[in-house]
Amino acid sequence: MEQKPTFGQKYPALKDILSFLAFVGAVALGTFILNSFIFRSYNVIGGSMENTLQSGDRVIVNRVPVSIAHFNEQEYVPERGQIIVFANGGSSSMTNCDPMEGVTDQYIIKRVIAFPGERVMLEDGVLTVYNDEHPEGFNPDLETRKSATDGPKEHISGSINMIVPEGELFVSGDNREGSNSYDSRNGLGTVPYCRVVGPVVSRLYPFTSMRFF
Repeated sequence: MEQKPTFGQKYPALKDILSFLAFVGAVALGTFILNSFIFRSYNVIGGSMENTLQSGDRVIVNRVPVSIAHFNEQEYVPERGQIIVFANGGSSSMTNCDPMEGVTDQYIIKRVIAFPGERVMLEDGVLTVYNDEHPEGFNPDLETRKSATDGPKEHISGSINMIVPEGELFVSGDNREGSNSYDSRNGLGTVPYCRVVGPVVSRLYPFTSMRFF
C-alpha cells in the first residue's frame, strides 16, 4: 500500500517557514518571561550612585522575589541598604502603579534608606533614621559604606525631617552632595512599593568590574 506523503514532504518550503516562525515565537515568549518574571538589565545613566556604580555600568535586577510576592498578592518589600530599580511614576499618587509599565518608560536606581512609619532626619550632613527598634536613631550608611569607593559618600547635602508614608520607601543615591542625586531628599519624594522593579544583584559590565551585591 502506497503511503501518502506528509505535509512536510508535500510543502517543504512552507514547513521551513512555519518552523522558523515557531522558533521566533518561542524566543519572543522566552524573552518576555525572562524580562517580566526572572531578570532584567539596565544601564546606569548619570553619577547619582557614585562611587558604587558609575555611569555606563550595566546592572542585573532580580525579578524573582517581586514576582513571587505579586503571585501571593503581596507587595514586595526590599531590604534596607539594597540598591533597587523602580519605575519613575512622577509621584506616589499615580493611578498606574505597574512597575513594568513605566508611565514615562523611565527607571531610576537608588538605595533603600527607610520604611513606612520611620522618621528620617538629615541635619548638618548627618542622615539619621528613627524607629521603634532604634528610638535614639541610627545612621543607615554605617552598614552600607564598605569603603571610600563602595557605598554612600560621606558628604550629604540638604535638610529633611519626615515620616515615611505607609506603603512607600525613602530612597537616596550614593552621591548626595549638591544636586548629584535626585531622590527622596530633594524632589523625588517617597517611592510606592508597587513601583519597585527589583533589587540589583550584580554589575555585569564593564567586565573588568563585575561584582555581586
